[in-house]
Amino acid sequence: MANKIIEDSEKDGETRKKELMLEAKEQIHILRTESEKENRERRNEIQKLERRVLNKEESVERKFESVERKEELISRKDKQLTQKQSLIDDLYDKQLLKLEKMSRLTSKEAKDLLLEGVKKEITHESALMVKEIQEQAKQEADKKAIEIISTAIQRNAADHVAESTVTVVALPNDEMKGRIIGREGRNIRTLETLTGIDLIIDDTPEAVVLSGFDPIRREIARIALEKLIVDGRIHPARREEMDKKAQKEVNDTIKEEGEQAAFDTGIHGLHPEMIKYLGRLKYRTSYGQNILNHSKEVAHLAGIMAAELGVNIKIAKRAGLLHDIGKSVDHEVEGPHVDIGVDLARKYGESKEVIHGIEAHHGDIETTTIEAVLVQAADTISAARPGARRETLEAYIQRLEKLEKIANSIEGVDKSFAIQAGREIRIMVKPDEVDEVHTIHTAR
Repeated sequence: MANKIIEDSEKDGETRKKELMLEAKEQIHILRTESEKENRERRNEIQKLERRVLNKEESVERKFESVERKEELISRKDKQLTQKQSLIDDLYDKQLLKLEKMSRLTSKEAKDLLLEGVKKEITHESALMVKEIQEQAKQEADKKAIEIISTAIQRNAADHVAESTVTVVALPNDEMKGRIIGREGRNIRTLETLTGIDLIIDDTPEAVVLSGFDPIRREIARIALEKLIVDGRIHPARREEMDKKAQKEVNDTIKEEGEQAAFDTGIHGLHPEMIKYLGRLKYRTSYGQNILNHSKEVAHLAGIMAAELGVNIKIAKRAGLLHDIGKSVDHEVEGPHVDIGVDLARKYGESKEVIHGIEAHHGDIETTTIEAVLVQAADTISAARPGARRETLEAYIQRLEKLEKIANSIEGVDKSFAIQAGREIRIMVKPDEVDEVHTIHTAR
């Protein structure tokens, strides 16, 4: 039994051995096939590369031959040009000698004679030309200046803002007036002491008037009073708390307005304190014009004119935005707003050009830069344009009405509209009275 098992095992071993040998041979065959295939692919790739290299070499050789031929051609042409130049020089010398013999003048004498005649003629013509150029330049300069300023005004026209030294606070009912006054007037005295603003409580139904010349204090008083009215608890301690909250709210608004103004005008790198002073201008007005809006308008106007003239836009805009910065504290600091603004700009690291723009914007000193002139012009435009300030609004409307009346008086005109601050009249004609030809005469 053991012998039989051994014999079977040997047979199985032989069979297994043969199978493994066959598998090994197959594997070797597969590997050899793959290797040969890979070798063939590499050989093909190497052959392709060799062909490319050969083609490039041939191309380089052809180009080199072409360059050599061009160099030879250039060399021949250079020699020809040298020979021709030599021949021209000889001919010039011969002709010069002949001319000297014929004219009985040397070349120097002839040159001096010609120059003298030409000089007299040119002097006269240049004088005429200079006069003509000066007149033309003056006309064009005036025209260009009008175009630049007109464009700047058209692109920047802020709303008219009415100036006010009083603020009205609405009340839910008339009983609230007694609570605001308090026992023996304690509440009203506390608020007036805290804010520095007068509270006027009269017969006006459901309203309290806050009166004061400092717009920021008036705004703080308004917010504090409104908060107290909403809260309902009106007594001195509560008023102090609300006053502090109102001050914080107004300070936050001032900072936001300053940052927004810098963002709107594209001016970066302002000192945080300058941002605050800029925001305070939101609560300042001059003849009904809001100073912050006026400052932004001046910055835009100066920037547009600087762009038209090709000077520094950033300096013009920056000086325009900060030109009235002194007005933010002119209630608190002695002196004109120009001097205060210059001191603030110098204190918070503004450049010399910007400081000069602020200093010269009212013509107190002579302008030395174009940007300062533009700020001065932009300030005048913003303040004096029709509709900007309260005292000119009525006259402005009357002027537009007169212009329309003049246009309507012309024969054939049906309706007319004065636009662009009175610089243009739009006309509707009567078609049965005015034809295409007559429109030219009517417009003229």
